[in-house]
Amino acid sequence: MIVNNDEIKNLLPHREPFLFVDKCEIIEVGIKGVGYRKFLPNEFFFKGHFPELPIVPGVILIEALAQTAGIVVSKAFENEENISVLFMSVSDAKFRKPVLPNDDISFEVEKLNNVKSVYKFYGLAKNNSTKVCEAKFSAMITNKSSSEIL
Repeated sequence: MIVNNDEIKNLLPHREPFLFVDKCEIIEVGIKGVGYRKFLPNEFFFKGHFPELPIVPGVILIEALAQTAGIVVSKAFENEENISVLFMSVSDAKFRKPVLPNDDISFEVEKLNNVKSVYKFYGLAKNNSTKVCEAKFSAMITNKSSSEIL
């Protein structure tokens, strides 16, 4: 199932310039999916990172992995209005190759486990078949109105 940009905005609270997933293929709702993003030369962060050699910051790649996982998990809760997915932690992050303007990146995520409302994922970002970034990270399902863990 392909989730387009408009539907992503219904699942995540992120908006430009901090929404880093253009579309997402959900392979298994709540479990596995692939996000996609083409990093254009006019991205706001390229002006300072770095003007002479623009590179997508590693934290943006991690955020895009987390947003992809957020889409995959949120799809399972889309009929519940007051639910939000919040990023909690990141570990074992590795940056393998730089991501440059006009690179098309895929963000593959898969749930490793979940305990109650805390989900742990493994994410792998690729430029074609080349690994550019990978990490483990976790997120929690919360109540939007109170930020209470469910």
